[in-house]
Amino acid sequence: MRTYKLIGLTGTTGSGKGEVRKVFEQYGCSVIDADLLAREIMSNPVVLNSLQSFFGADVVEDGRLNRSLLAQRAFTSKKKTNLLNSITHPHITTLFLSELNSLAGGGAQTIVFDAPQLFESKLDALCDCVVAVIAEEGVRAERIMKRDNLTREEAEARIKAQFSDEYFRENSDYIIENNSTVGELKLNAEKIIEIIRR
Repeated sequence: MRTYKLIGLTGTTGSGKGEVRKVFEQYGCSVIDADLLAREIMSNPVVLNSLQSFFGADVVEDGRLNRSLLAQRAFTSKKKTNLLNSITHPHITTLFLSELNSLAGGGAQTIVFDAPQLFESKLDALCDCVVAVIAEEGVRAERIMKRDNLTREEAEARIKAQFSDEYFRENSDYIIENNSTVGELKLNAEKIIEIIRR
């Protein structure tokens, strides 16, 4: 029998998921960060070779991944994003399970898996519940442009490469809509983590 509760935290790019994660951490949740796991596997020669084969030899320079160039090529369509996922997700899953076992063995009671690609990786199946953060497309585009220094066209391409808000609504246990202030977002996150931990 499991001694911990596993929460999947996901959402659309530019939705403000990071702020929700901070609230969950303040409530004592341990966090496994999928983005950090993804960075870790990018030093794996097998992964780098596969990325070069499908996205161009120049995405790796002197043994190091050119992340911005890979992003430009991988997030232009769902097909290319899915291809990237098929290369990286098996390796990410291995690291995730290792970290999960380590945290559970250390006595963690509530573990959050912060994963933008939670559904794509199929790891939502392991979660006790899923919390998704979403926001209106226009709001997200502005946030992404500011955060990643992208053009509107590039920001909209990233948005279109993801699942729709409707998909998140249909496949998540809890939805947080972030179209207002950070303060309101935090209040909603607090309400949800209190419900989950009861």
